[in-house]
Amino acid sequence: MSSLQHSQSVAPNLDIRPLAGRIGAEIGGVQLAGNLPGATIAAIEAALAKYKVIFFRDQSHLDDAGQERFAARLGELVAHPTNPAKAGSAAILEIDSARGRADRWHTDVTFVDAYPKISVLRSVVIPPCGGDTMWANTVAAYDGLPAALKTLAESLWAIHSNLYDYAALKPEASVAAAKHYEEFFISTVYETEHPLVRVLPSGERSLVLGYFFRRFVGLSQSDSGHLLEIFQSHITRPENTARWRWNAADVAIWDNTATQHCAINDYGEEKRVVRRSTIMGEAPVSVDCRKSVMRSRTARPATATQSRHSAAA
Repeated sequence: MSSLQHSQSVAPNLDIRPLAGRIGAEIGGVQLAGNLPGATIAAIEAALAKYKVIFFRDQSHLDDAGQERFAARLGELVAHPTNPAKAGSAAILEIDSARGRADRWHTDVTFVDAYPKISVLRSVVIPPCGGDTMWANTVAAYDGLPAALKTLAESLWAIHSNLYDYAALKPEASVAAAKHYEEFFISTVYETEHPLVRVLPSGERSLVLGYFFRRFVGLSQSDSGHLLEIFQSHITRPENTARWRWNAADVAIWDNTATQHCAINDYGEEKRVVRRSTIMGEAPVSVDCRKSVMRSRTARPATATQSRHSAAA
């Protein structure tokens, strides 16, 4: 066996430092790149499976193309279904605080059926203080449910959508953020039905909720809201979470099928820019082996969006 073959077949000992008891780890001594040996990629994937979200400091060598080349080693890249990719990239979504702040607990893009499996986020501009991100382990949340709540959860299906009352839920949002939501985020409106409990390929069970949840199938909005509060509170219990303080050029990678996350909006008018690549996922499967289904996908007329902006001006 050549030295190159040996280096690709023997898994490296990663420098892993867990952040919290149930989720999160920082990995040192690795420069992320598209040409990493297969064994290193496998070790990163194993750490991700164990810790659900992993972090790499000091990845300043990465540009957009480098980020995409690395992310593509984890699976097939997929663009956001409504927001346009950053210019010059295949599928990178730029999240600029001037155009919106993802400051509610969510799992990425659950308003479609096969939402992303993995997200890779690189920090570009970070405020001098504030702007941390928190992650929650939705597998640990399911595991911690009392038996009666597990039984209930396994019977429930929920509607997720990207359409909501933006002004009511985000009254503090800027005009630019509201315009971005109207022009891009809901340029196509999706409505998808997911099981509350999805069975992962590992056999683990994960709760599928978050910001894009609208209601439970067959239940009133009032009853749905009460149940959402119960299950969501189990997800975000402090012992199921970890918090990351960003530096510029950090990279976070998370299992989007087993986590929720929330960017903390505590940095005022300071600028915060991060760039995300996502890996194609599969439609969730319930405990009784049914798959999620997209109920509707409707393009919104551009003229309607433009007229609302004109009326608000």
